[in-house]
Amino acid sequence: MMTITYPVKNGIYVNMTNRCPCSCTFCLRQNGEGVYGSEPLWLDREPTIKEVCDSIDKWDLSKHSEVVFCGYGEPTERLYDLLKVAEYIKSKSDISIRINTNGLSDLIWNEETAPKLHGLIDTVSVSLNATNKEEYFKLVRPKFGIVSYDAMLRFTKECTKYVPNVVMTVVDTVTSPEDQERCRQICESVGAKLRVRPYES
Repeated sequence: MMTITYPVKNGIYVNMTNRCPCSCTFCLRQNGEGVYGSEPLWLDREPTIKEVCDSIDKWDLSKHSEVVFCGYGEPTERLYDLLKVAEYIKSKSDISIRINTNGLSDLIWNEETAPKLHGLIDTVSVSLNATNKEEYFKLVRPKFGIVSYDAMLRFTKECTKYVPNVVMTVVDTVTSPEDQERCRQICESVGAKLRVRPYES
């Protein structure tokens, strides 16, 4: 039985893929089969759009604050399927929809992807975690190489044109207070807000 959706706090999280172009040194996938008390999030196969929608239908969305595309993979690996699921959610609920992403969607698809989020995604949360491309490359280990950092920042800046709420995150255990302040300045430069998030082991 695959875990396609699972609750975290007051949100419903959607686990659509295990694919990811990064191999972050701090990735929660290295710690176990699931997170926040979930069932295992490793997928036997990627669920169909219908299976994802059916899984969402099992929840009373009126009792939750948001739906979050975030599982054991990078959600934008299935961007077009994700958007169809978001469209389905919007057709039945006014619940807020968020994507937690590494921000490399443009490199994954080799096109500008932020405009596609317009009207469907309410919040984009992008992992920043470093103040420069060299440190980012060592920490995140993206398959696209050193260009990934600048691509991530461009994607984030573009998102501010199409998505109401754009956030960038850093993990408290992998950034110093000085780095966090520099990250705050980087966020301001692209029009995003900074969130320092605790590392969940």
